[in-house]
Amino acid sequence: MPLGERVPIGEVSDLIKVGETLLFRVLDAQERLLLNDGQVIASERQMEALKERGAWVERRLVLERREQLSLVPGAGREGAARVVTLFDRWERQIWELDALLRRTHKGLGAAADWSAEVEALIALVDRDVDVALFMAVRQDDRRFALYPQSHALHAAVLALLAARQAGWDAVRQRSLVGAALAMNVAMLELQAAMAEQDTPPTQKQLDVIRAHPEAGVRLMQAAGLGDPAWLRAMAEHHERADGSGYPRGLAQACDEARLLRMADVYMAKITPRAKRPPLPPLVASRQLFQQEANSPLAMAMIKAIGVHPPGALVTLKSGEVAVVKRRGAGPAPRVCTLSDAKGQPSVKSREVDTGEATSAIAGPLADATGYTRVPGERVYGLVLA
Repeated sequence: MPLGERVPIGEVSDLIKVGETLLFRVLDAQERLLLNDGQVIASERQMEALKERGAWVERRLVLERREQLSLVPGAGREGAARVVTLFDRWERQIWELDALLRRTHKGLGAAADWSAEVEALIALVDRDVDVALFMAVRQDDRRFALYPQSHALHAAVLALLAARQAGWDAVRQRSLVGAALAMNVAMLELQAAMAEQDTPPTQKQLDVIRAHPEAGVRLMQAAGLGDPAWLRAMAEHHERADGSGYPRGLAQACDEARLLRMADVYMAKITPRAKRPPLPPLVASRQLFQQEANSPLAMAMIKAIGVHPPGALVTLKSGEVAVVKRRGAGPAPRVCTLSDAKGQPSVKSREVDTGEATSAIAGPLADATGYTRVPGERVYGLVLA
């Protein structure tokens, strides 16, 4: 869109305020989605991050809204504020990580800030583990500008839950989470660009990709991080047992790096890209099992995620389409319906126990085209942060 049709976010303070529902979508300098209409800017820090990214809104929509308000004397934004939900808190976590990654990439990061980021994410996961998995699996908005941040956050969730399933202690879990959050700090813009790219990486891009593990370690060391397990996991998370990995072709990576690589690859497979649909979680789990045969770490991840994790789209024997809400004790989770018995999207939902024969899961949804946006509030209701 021409620059003249863009209004910088800082120039619409009368229409966009912290804590209030957005009236229109917000884009970055490359016209990539940052926020959808209906979302909330949760903090002043997030607002500053948006300005730093060159965020803007469409002039046409701004003029239309201002004209609407001018026709009603005294009208304004009163009443647009809403309570902050647990899903808003997850959104805020993405932006807090974004700010920290960017500071670190510029050489301005601090080890204490990274420790605080790790603790904040762990606390958020512990608030509701099923919601944490839902946020990782059911990625509604294709915000490729934020792909590096959301991918790191979601991979950290999977890695944390797998580490707990494997019986790792809290110190080891924190090192792993930190490595997951920081693993791609050296290639933020490239990772965002490649989420939209429909051609193979260029040689220049491949050079950056192969160098990013050790480059990331140097950035974290410059930030004052001295945790050897954290740094080693970052350095080795693209190494492979057959020696075909990078950057050093190691056949023996540490367990933290191996688990991080599994979470990284799994999330990449179930995440939509601009030019390809995501794999269903069940298919990604099967591939992980096949590729990591006899690996206790792979089994720990598969058990932690579940056969049909929260956020997975499934079809029921009743003919309804549903999204998984809560993991069950066995292979029969609780789901929230999204369609009628003919498979037609519905605005009404009901919670279903798939342990009942008539409501059992028939399999993953083959085509999720009609269900690209499933707000957490529809599935879990209003969960306060």
